[in-house]
Amino acid sequence: MMDDFNKTYGPFLPEPQHQPEQRQEQKPEKKPGKFKRFLSTVLAGVIGSAVTLGAVYYTDFIPSGSDQGIKAADTESISNASANLVPAATTSNGETGSIADMVEKASKAIVGIVNIQENSNPFTGNSGSVESGSGSGVVFKKAGDFAYIVTNNHVIENATKVEVSFFDGEKATAQVVGADALTDLAVIKVDAKYASQALDFADSSTLRPGDEVFAIGNPLGLDLSRTVTQGIVSAIDRSIDVSTSAGQWELDVIQTDAAINPGNSGGALINTAGQVIGINSLKISNSGVEGLGFAIPSNDVVPIVNELIEKGKVERPYLGVSLADLEEIHASYLENLPDGVKAGTMVTYVQPGFGADKAGIKQQDVIVEINGEKVENSSALRKYLYSNVEAGEKITLTFYRDGKKETADVILTGDSIVH
Repeated sequence: MMDDFNKTYGPFLPEPQHQPEQRQEQKPEKKPGKFKRFLSTVLAGVIGSAVTLGAVYYTDFIPSGSDQGIKAADTESISNASANLVPAATTSNGETGSIADMVEKASKAIVGIVNIQENSNPFTGNSGSVESGSGSGVVFKKAGDFAYIVTNNHVIENATKVEVSFFDGEKATAQVVGADALTDLAVIKVDAKYASQALDFADSSTLRPGDEVFAIGNPLGLDLSRTVTQGIVSAIDRSIDVSTSAGQWELDVIQTDAAINPGNSGGALINTAGQVIGINSLKISNSGVEGLGFAIPSNDVVPIVNELIEKGKVERPYLGVSLADLEEIHASYLENLPDGVKAGTMVTYVQPGFGADKAGIKQQDVIVEINGEKVENSSALRKYLYSNVEAGEKITLTFYRDGKKETADVILTGDSIVH
């Protein structure tokens, strides 16, 4: 039966790969609420979006040639790499000037980003560079000879060249400092001479529903660069399940009704003081649905971009297994599970020499708890690992093997990712 299992699941479940990653700041795991259940019922699409997230979609870069109506490095260690959080100002900007003055100043730090990829012609064998799409970014730091720009990972993913356009029409080729698919964040850098303005990050924990916000970015391509839309914070502390190139992830976001469209990805959601309180990343687009946009909170952005600049990657604890959720497994492989076990995730591969292997975890073990916390699926296990523990720590897994409940203590390693 093991051979049948390997034939069935082996080809479809990649073995763990060592990828540049980094640990997200620790946060308690949220339980799915009514809003999350609502999202799972909404099926929507964004024209030009290349990454589908089930109910929620990245406000992706604009693919070249899309029918939109409007066409369109080396890492280094730097202390205090990103802007520090500053007290959020959520009231009128009357003391320092008008909202228009604030927007005019802030817009100079918003850039356009073009994703350029190599394209091969299978018939002629010729290859060349093509513009794959465009998105937005925010200059948040000038240090020495470089200006640092935060954007979404999906804006620059798979690019062989990244080109940045500035408010004054200047263009520059950027170097990718680091990127993280799970949190959908990336940092690129350009020569500092191109950037005249950098924006501070505000403390997003002070936000309240009703606070006035502005989204600045490049909707539908660079022809509409630095478009400004106005709205409010509709809700805070939302959690949305997304599919990324690194696996499933539960992204914590700010909800806003400020208009966010394809091409806004990586742009800034700012408060009335011109401070960044979020990076625009997602929206729901469906007939009859309006004003449901989402941004990654600045308090989540800051630690990630700091580590990307300092290390070029996100370091996360590594278990050393590949996983499949129970609904993905044929019922014949679940016959020995007790009737009451309806949730969990099955081990489909154990990487030799890593923590799970050393602890005696085996293929077809069904993990149901980690450190006493119930494991609903592989995404929940990953979320707990990346949010609550670090490489080098010991965790306790509870699992079923041949119908019997067992436990094992696992010492986590680093420098890779759970699949």
